[in-house]
Amino acid sequence: MSDGDLISEVYAGCFRRLVVQVYAVSGDLHEAQEAVQEAFTRALASPRRFAQLDNPEAWLRRVAVNVARSRHRRRRVLDRLLRRIGPPPAVADRSPEHLALLAALRGLPEGQRHALALHYLVDLPVDEVAATLGVSAGTVKSRLSRGRQALAALLADSPTTVADSPTTDRTSTGRIDVRS
Repeated sequence: MSDGDLISEVYAGCFRRLVVQVYAVSGDLHEAQEAVQEAFTRALASPRRFAQLDNPEAWLRRVAVNVARSRHRRRRVLDRLLRRIGPPPAVADRSPEHLALLAALRGLPEGQRHALALHYLVDLPVDEVAATLGVSAGTVKSRLSRGRQALAALLADSPTTVADSPTTDRTSTGRIDVRS
């Protein structure tokens, strides 16, 4: 039997049992599953050493419990640090118009969304957006143009229409100006 077959056989035979055991230690099912998966990942990293173990399940259990404990300690340290620095900053703008804009941006294809965000929200010039995304300047211009058109259509269809807002700037064509 190859080392990979042994690991597959042990995985099939004891994964659930190990998750239940680590769950009893950690009290978090998701964390227990992650810790057991990490233990199997470490076994896969050195399959020959794993194959020479007298009791592979006991080794996996020890590794998984240690992983869960380490993560718990790190999480406690992080929680203490986060409490020291205070609550996270408030979202800058929670107005219905802003939320509608963010929802519409999520509805765009990834390339258009990235180009619009980098150009209009981060205020990068087209050349820097192109360099950041690893595409040509012409591609960025195309994505910006198509993205603005798609964004305007999405915002026009939105139940919370930005067009009804008195603070919204419109272009001469009646479309919403994303840059404002």
